[in-house]
Order: sequence, then C-alpha cells, then structure tokens
Amino acid sequence: MTIALPKGRIASEVLDIFRKIFNEDFEFENRKLILKKAGFTFLNVRNWDVATYVEKQAADIGVVGLDVITELKSDVLELLDLGLGKCRVSIGGIKGDESYKSKIQIKVASKLANIAKEYFSKKGIPAEVIKLNGSIELAPLVGLSDVIVDIVETGNTLRENGLEEKEVILYSSARLIANKNSFLTKKTEILDLVEKIRKVHGA
Repeated sequence: MTIALPKGRIASEVLDIFRKIFNEDFEFENRKLILKKAGFTFLNVRNWDVATYVEKQAADIGVVGLDVITELKSDVLELLDLGLGKCRVSIGGIKGDESYKSKIQIKVASKLANIAKEYFSKKGIPAEVIKLNGSIELAPLVGLSDVIVDIVETGNTLRENGLEEKEVILYSSARLIANKNSFLTKKTEILDLVEKIRKVHGA
C-alpha cells in the first residue's frame, strides 16, 4: 500500500503512529522521498500535493489537512480525523477596523481562493479575491485588500502585524484520505490499518 505524507511535522507524527503499531522505526533517510517498510511505501510530498497523489492513485491513502481538501475540492474518501495539525481558516483584518462589514464589495487576499470565494458568496457579499502565495498579512496593511483569509494556529503572526482574527470559516486538522478505486480494491487492508491507527492513536 502506498501512503502519501506531507513533509515536516505531520509526516513525523504519522510515522510515529506506525512505529507504535508495528514496533519498528519508520523514518525518511536524509533527503529521500520514498520509504519502504513493513509492506508500505511512504511518499514524502508537499502538503498541497498529497490530495493530488491520492486522487490520481499515485498513492492509495494519504494524510492532509481538511483546509487543503476543501480548497482543492479533492475527489477522495475521508476515512479518519487524526486530530493532528489543528488550525483554523479565518478572516483576518486590521485590529479594531470593522469597516469591511459595511462595504458593498470587499477585497480579500488569500492563498485559499476557493474557500474565500465560497464563504463570501454564501453570505451574499460580492468579493474580489486576490490570490497570493505568501506574506498574506501584508495585504491589508498596504491597502491591497480589506481583509485576508488565511490559516491561523496561534494568531501570533496576525497580532505581530497589527491584525486580528475576525471570523472563523473552518476548523481544520489532518485527515486520513483514500483513493476511491484503491478503497474498493484494498478495502480490507485499508480498514484494517484504520482500526490499528484508532487503537494506538485514539482518533
């Protein structure tokens, strides 16, 4: 079974779950992107690519945040909330400035363009969503946008830049996902693994 993991802390935490299940060390060596152990092939990929690897069946299952699945509208099966990497997708803006709420149309800067568009669309607020890939907090400070939609863990980055969390759009955490075809052909193996993860991780 092939498993796509997001590089960094989440991959380490998931491999630690496998260590507890199989009583063996699971670790990517140096800069290697593939780890083969205990009948599994682990792929070390970028967070934003995990769902694509699973959707296109380059991996049978994967671990990725709900925020990514929602933003990419990924056509995958969600099997389990692992409760790792908890964060929020929130609207952020200049501290004390609520003027965005009374504007006829607002400008929103975000790398989560789909989530932002859908949120404001459901509220019936015309929004121009400006897609940015980094340093999103800068946008309202220089007048590029009225507000931002971004991932918030502690809120420190917002506060340090004179911004504050205005509204929570989505609570996110890492989910175990599966390719739909893989789930049909490897259902027993996948469900067996899910059960083992539940036992040692309590998800």
